[in-house]
Amino acid sequence: MAGRLSFVDRYLALWILAAMAAGLGLGRLVPGLGDALASVTVTGVSLPIALGLLVMMYPVLAKVRYDRLGTVTRDRRLLVPSLLLNWVVGPALMFALAWLFLPDLPAYRTGLIIVGLARCIAMVIIWNDLACGHREAAAVLVALNSVFQVIAFAALGWFYLSVLPGWLGLPRTDLDVSTWQIARSVLIFLGIPLAAGYLTRRIGERTKGRTWYESRLLPRIGPFALYGLLFTIVLLFALQGDAITSNPLDVARIALPLLVYFAVMWAGSMSLARAIGLDHPRATTLAFTAAGNNFELAIAVAIATFGASSGQALAGVVGPLIEVPALIALVHVALRTRRYFTAPQEAPTHA
Repeated sequence: MAGRLSFVDRYLALWILAAMAAGLGLGRLVPGLGDALASVTVTGVSLPIALGLLVMMYPVLAKVRYDRLGTVTRDRRLLVPSLLLNWVVGPALMFALAWLFLPDLPAYRTGLIIVGLARCIAMVIIWNDLACGHREAAAVLVALNSVFQVIAFAALGWFYLSVLPGWLGLPRTDLDVSTWQIARSVLIFLGIPLAAGYLTRRIGERTKGRTWYESRLLPRIGPFALYGLLFTIVLLFALQGDAITSNPLDVARIALPLLVYFAVMWAGSMSLARAIGLDHPRATTLAFTAAGNNFELAIAVAIATFGASSGQALAGVVGPLIEVPALIALVHVALRTRRYFTAPQEAPTHA
């Protein structure tokens, strides 16, 4: 199997670690680089990072067979668990872990809770694709997460940072974030690449046919997803490289609950999927969409509410520092769990 992978795919974990190290090194060694990257933003996210995210997501969304989405939306065994895991279990678990591991560090604790509320709509597309998850199912679940994010993020932030701590006799925090701020982030980071991917497939298939589109065009644009991922990782860690390398003990304390969160959410989701009879591609999609988080939104909200140099913002930045290697490791785990699942109900159409 490894022999059939491209050079970049075969050593992806190595490239990701190298990209993280390069970003941290640049942020530490080049004075003012972080300020330069943050000088122009889109919804609170550095413009170069925003462009990297869009480039990363577009090729994968161009691979989706949109004429198959109807079968996914009728699959309640997949949709209902996804909504429960993302909007009930995930935020509650992160709240519990934040208070368990960081009872004496309120800023980092608040930042982690915000990360738990921001459900993934970007990088999960890449992890799902690498793990041979169901591409169409991922598109539907990401779209559902986006809708719920617009509707529920501010209300859940108020509940987990103010209401629930008050009920439990714990210190409370206010979160000042507008529904429009959330919606704008979703429209940019999901809406633009989704529209571009959909139009690319529709126009390509209409003019040249599906065979040409999937055998000629997709192989040409596909590698840009990983190039965009590596570019984004370098810039993301360069933006906060100094803060991360200057506070190694704080980073370690933030990292521990995040590692527990990713492991519990992913393993629990895979176990649930197997118990309810989902095939491996759908189970993989359920697990990655439940375990991943929208770090772009979490960082933007933390910066807008508490400031770029706040502990809340640092916790948001540490999120992808832990998420990227954790989920790329889980990609390999996912590929090795296929024998424990029933045969796929429908092939995930990888080009």
